[in-house]
Amino acid sequence: MAILHENLADNLYRPGERALDERPVFRAAERSIRLNSKTFFFATSLLPPAKRQAIRALYAFCRASDDLIDVEGATSSEIEHWRAEVRLPPDKQDNPVLYCWAVTRRKYAVDPRYEDELISGVASDLQPGPYRTWQELEAYCYHVASTVGLLSIPIVGLKPGVRFESAAPYAIKLGIALQLTNILRDVGEDAAQGRVYLPQEDLGLFGLTRAEILAGAQDERFTDLIKFEIERARELYRQAIPGIAMLSLSGQVAVGAAALLYRAILDEIEAICYRVQEQRAHTSGRRKLAMLPGILLTVLSLQPPM
Repeated sequence: MAILHENLADNLYRPGERALDERPVFRAAERSIRLNSKTFFFATSLLPPAKRQAIRALYAFCRASDDLIDVEGATSSEIEHWRAEVRLPPDKQDNPVLYCWAVTRRKYAVDPRYEDELISGVASDLQPGPYRTWQELEAYCYHVASTVGLLSIPIVGLKPGVRFESAAPYAIKLGIALQLTNILRDVGEDAAQGRVYLPQEDLGLFGLTRAEILAGAQDERFTDLIKFEIERARELYRQAIPGIAMLSLSGQVAVGAAALLYRAILDEIEAICYRVQEQRAHTSGRRKLAMLPGILLTVLSLQPPM
């Protein structure tokens, strides 16, 4: 969260007004996205300016919430205080990140229940795992990632005649796919922090233990485990991607780019021979640009699910 508050202290208010100045917050959020989520930055750049700014306000809120644990080491009571702050309307906000998000939430009529679920997911990282089953990990992925998709739907917009309830299941699947991709990419980094997100029942299928993952296991058993999880992730993408056709045209382009670029990380994991304990798979900026025409063709040829 510190990066989002950089140099904001002297610029919170416009002279003579009781409204926070949004501009430095959005500039700080943009710097944070460039630094921490290049794929998200690339994909949101494809949105029209107003929607781009709104989605980046959402990113700033999500990033600040996540940083409560990963950067600031917040306690349970501090997280609950944050939850209460988040709920405040714009005219009650003193936090510039939450002010921008509150304005965005009101403008796009975003359902706050998904904020609560996101914060609950973030809070679960106070004591991460172990996740015994895929169903337990899937629930975690829903809370920290699918909720972001559900919060995004009113902002990116739906095609005329499409209801939120129809699009939501696809957003949920996509969020789980994206988070599982993150988990696979970050196995080594998470292990260095004493975290193992992969389900214990999956480790057991391949004769592995949590202790071995934490110790950096990188043998044939581990390779087979990662192959297994990659196929699970690809199946989730297959189920989710048709729902992109339910979005507005600009939403299809941006969300489609994010989905297909993230899915490409699975290819990069294969390209480094599944050695995610030792290096972080990523898609280069050059490759992203090279993929863009194919992504647009794929996304714009999607047919809405029946």
